Amino acid sequence: DFLCVSLANGFIQLRYNLGDRTVTLQTLQKVSANGNTWHSLKAGRVGNEGYLDLDGINVTQKASPGMKALDAHTDFFVGGMASLNLVNSMAVEDNPTGFTGCIREIIINNRALQLTASDPKGGANVGDCDGTACGYAVCKNNGTCVVEDAGFSCSCPPEWTGSSCEQSILCSQSRCGSQALCIPQPAAFSYTCLCALGWAGKDCDSKVTFFVAEFIGNSYIKHTDPYYRARDLQHSRISLNFTTNHTEGLMVWMGKGEDEDNDFLAIGLANGTLKVVINLGERISVPLIHSKYPSCCNGRWHFVTVVQNQTCIKVYLDEELILFEDIDPHRKYTALNYGGICYFGGFEIGRKVHIVTAGLFQKEFTGKIKDVVLFQDSKKIQLMKAEGYNVYKGN
Repeated sequence: DFLCVSLANGFIQLRYNLGDRTVTLQTLQKVSANGNTWHSLKAGRVGNEGYLDLDGINVTQKASPGMKALDAHTDFFVGGMASLNLVNSMAVEDNPTGFTGCIREIIINNRALQLTASDPKGGANVGDCDGTACGYAVCKNNGTCVVEDAGFSCSCPPEWTGSSCEQSILCSQSRCGSQALCIPQPAAFSYTCLCALGWAGKDCDSKVTFFVAEFIGNSYIKHTDPYYRARDLQHSRISLNFTTNHTEGLMVWMGKGEDEDNDFLAIGLANGTLKVVINLGERISVPLIHSKYPSCCNGRWHFVTVVQNQTCIKVYLDEELILFEDIDPHRKYTALNYGGICYFGGFEIGRKVHIVTAGLFQKEFTGKIKDVVLFQDSKKIQLMKAEGYNVYKGN
């Protein structure tokens, strides 16, 4: 599998192969060859449908039946490789050559690459395209960069401060405790403190202990399973108690939640009913939805258990078997390689549930969770010892 963006005869090309065929897209217009014009380029794919956008002019490739996941667990190369002979011949047109020009602001899957000397794993023959200490976007939040003898300085807008304008003036003198995140509220000329797990209060300065975790809609807990390496991933299990009055929300995401081909097991609510989704390799699972009657959003405590035996999935609600399905009778993928990561209630601050789950779930969970048990462990997960924010004492 591969995905490659290249310059060919003045046009930008996107080529990708998901295992069954190579798809090629080409921009409608050529790029400027004067060396003084910056271009904005967006390229990617959703499933097996590709898109390519050069300076706002978009080209797409209609999807057709086939593979939908990019299995490319390799390093990411920019501008070339140590040996261009290693480039797949289907990824480029004619003989490949290294890129000559300037590249800035690379964002992959919503994460920016830091194009510095220390961040990449390696590289060679790369120079400074800007030619000054200011470079590109070293000053955040519309700050203005000024070249000085010792390097550079940033002139910040009135609402920002810090060496690179990275800190809100509203948070610069906040009373948020050291175990908190300060979130500026410009409209009210104020701020809000988001408390780390185990802390509470307006300023997150009160230590709390709990066994029942209460989620308020922008909360999350991230648990790292210490026994992951010893697990039999063909036979997984998770159980928990929950209560809520809301009809939508992600309760559990067993998986890294980073790339679309990461395995996961997800439990949540959709339209007031329990919804379970499993991905063992290519998102081949059709969501399992308990549609008999809405029974999960009545404010009472409910007990849910999901058992994965290779590709056979059993879901129990209040000790009653409500779903039983073989999601892949061909047994192509049988293990839940979830990376030892379990999210409860949502994802890290700033990561929206509907985006990370690609629309499988619409909102973060609002309600309470307790008594979480993984596999056949004799002890419950100690949620207090995990990572998290904005989780309250629900005892």
